[in-house]
Amino acid sequence: MTTTAYVTHLDYRRHTLPGHPEHAGRIEAIWQAFENEKHKLTETMLSLSPVPVSQDDLLRVHTPRHIEAVKRASEQGNVWLDPDTYTVPGSYEIACLSAGGVVRAVRAVLDGEADNALAAVRPPGHHATPNRAMGFCLFSNVAVAARLAQATYDSVNRVMIVDFDVHHGNGTQDVFYDDPSVLYVSTHQYPFYPGTGALTDIGAGDSKGTTLNMPLSAGVGNSGYQALYESVLWPIARRFKPDLILVSAGFDAHWADPLAMMQLDLDGYAHLSREVVLMADELCGGRIVFVLEGGYDLQVLSHGMVNSAYALLHEDNLVDPVGPLDVAARPVGALLDQLLALHEIG
Repeated sequence: MTTTAYVTHLDYRRHTLPGHPEHAGRIEAIWQAFENEKHKLTETMLSLSPVPVSQDDLLRVHTPRHIEAVKRASEQGNVWLDPDTYTVPGSYEIACLSAGGVVRAVRAVLDGEADNALAAVRPPGHHATPNRAMGFCLFSNVAVAARLAQATYDSVNRVMIVDFDVHHGNGTQDVFYDDPSVLYVSTHQYPFYPGTGALTDIGAGDSKGTTLNMPLSAGVGNSGYQALYESVLWPIARRFKPDLILVSAGFDAHWADPLAMMQLDLDGYAHLSREVVLMADELCGGRIVFVLEGGYDLQVLSHGMVNSAYALLHEDNLVDPVGPLDVAARPVGALLDQLLALHEIG
């Protein structure tokens, strides 16, 4: 029987701004779905509580100036760090707790407390660069946890980060772009916010090939994502041989999401979740942690997280109250050919 840790905290709802897409209702919808008698996930999973990360943990990823800027803005109250990204009183502490949630999940897996884990945290993190908050994100949660794992566990050298949020995780990419010990993989709508993640962005210097961007045109659906995972991600993952897999799980590539224009449905998302769990089982002893990023349709978001939990538990259950979109999806054949050639797969 698989032990899956579930890490979250009630204080995550304190960072919120009415009318903003990234609000407390997102995490509350997830909590409600996990506590639903139909799913009973909180009874099945190992519930763990996080603590905030230290400044030393943040400094492995972020500049002192950036950390201080977030702290100062939080102390001032309602502050806009850019047109999309806000702080309210206490946001600094909650952002530290968000990164701490991912760290707690990673520690649970690496310490043998759980086989794998899911961290339902906010604010999200994959747009936060070493020196800038942006895209609703204050600190780079996944990057902080990856660096901590490498720094404190002898069993972790190579980390693979799989990002299936509809937006490119420019912050995560920036942290690891010249680091051959971290493979960053992103499927994202392109061109789209934040404008990064070009096909030819593959890493710098000795790390060429350890950034894998799969930029997708609007309208790609289940079959396109599945083809890219099967023909590109699987061979790249096997070649890289990670010691740990972290998943930036954003559910805004769903056709019902208000902020993007892709055609994934919840069945398609569940397939992606199962695939990366299988990768972890084959390549790194099942050591994988899912981390919440985006997703702004609350029904899709909450049930997407439920399905990811089922994948981690190695259960085939699928919950989809929304259903598919009955429209032909855009093909990805040309992109697939380019990726195979660029990354020398074949």
